[in-house]
Amino acid sequence: MAPPGIIVVLNGAPRSGKSSIARAMQGSSDGVWLHLGVDAFCASITPARLLPGIGLRPGGERPDLEAYLPPLFDALYGAAVAMSRLGPHVVVDVGHHDDYSRPLGILGRVARRLSGLPAYFIGVRCPVETIMRRRDAGEPGREGRYVRSGTDGAIPDAVLRWERAVHDPGVYDLEVDTSVRSPEECALAIRARLVQGPPTAFPDLGGQATATSGQDVDRP
Repeated sequence: MAPPGIIVVLNGAPRSGKSSIARAMQGSSDGVWLHLGVDAFCASITPARLLPGIGLRPGGERPDLEAYLPPLFDALYGAAVAMSRLGPHVVVDVGHHDDYSRPLGILGRVARRLSGLPAYFIGVRCPVETIMRRRDAGEPGREGRYVRSGTDGAIPDAVLRWERAVHDPGVYDLEVDTSVRSPEECALAIRARLVQGPPTAFPDLGGQATATSGQDVDRP
């Protein structure tokens, strides 16, 4: 039986550059990389009534949706695991946090699901000032999707909540900063980490999680 493909999970705030890194990894010659992420999952898979689904931002804004999040994340990572076991590599881009109306323990749940697989957790960092420039500049075909700066140039609270929550607890196999590295350079750094040795972040996160973390959420 062929060994499982590598799973790389890119974690960061919206507009931090995760999707661009994922595309750069797909353009490499080191095997086939399939891309799963919050954008495609919300656009084509999640029912409209559950949106923003796994893209729900920090702050406990939609407690009515929170019971659906563990099974939605299960579906995303279940697909990544199934693809990996068939041989292709998989790059997943998401924004993990636990700043809901109550903790859901999703990251520990994900770590347990990925146990035994070559799954690397990569922190995608970017200064909030750079993120705001990207938000304010917009994106062709996706105008109006992202919260922009206030009329006085103030950073919206929704953006600051992402900055506070998305890198907690900050346990990674590698961190990259897209304000100083291009997507291609970030992809090269990630590939260098893959050859350095096995991952440690998800095993650590799985060990930190309690046996009931994320399990007491009522199913919808």
